[in-house]
Amino acid sequence: MLKGQNIYLRTIEPNDAQLMLKWENNSENWAVSNTLVPFSEHLILQYVNSAQDIFETKQLRFIICVTDTDKPIGTIDLFEYDPLNQRAGLGVLIDEVSERNKGYANEALKLMIRYSWDRLNLHGLFCNIFESNEHSIKLFQKNGFVQTGIKKDWALIKKNWENELFFQLINE
Repeated sequence: MLKGQNIYLRTIEPNDAQLMLKWENNSENWAVSNTLVPFSEHLILQYVNSAQDIFETKQLRFIICVTDTDKPIGTIDLFEYDPLNQRAGLGVLIDEVSERNKGYANEALKLMIRYSWDRLNLHGLFCNIFESNEHSIKLFQKNGFVQTGIKKDWALIKKNWENELFFQLINE
């Protein structure tokens, strides 16, 4: 468990299946995860019951919980983990709308960056953010990420082409 001041990050447990099913099948989140069809309960159960080995799956997901209430509010992920080149992608989601804009994503991001540097010995983190997602752009820039690229007309979202911005944070 990774502890912050107002939130903590914990690994996924088998009893998180229904919560994960709800979050993964929230169509509002599908654009950022390239999801085309809903996940079945069977697939989610397989995921939460599998060993969460970053070396095997190249991904590590934590549940973000509010410390005072132990309420799970979202997830933070490392993905495309590359131990040879010491890098990984990073994504955060606060699915519980009532818990947004309270600084929880910022705190979770700080915890994950520190974990990536100190425990995984990563040299770099990256993220991909749609140009219209101003909240995420500000969040990652606030934490030192720098835009290093742009993918023009990268995704078709609600009948509009959207640019995807590429951000990086290097562990100096």
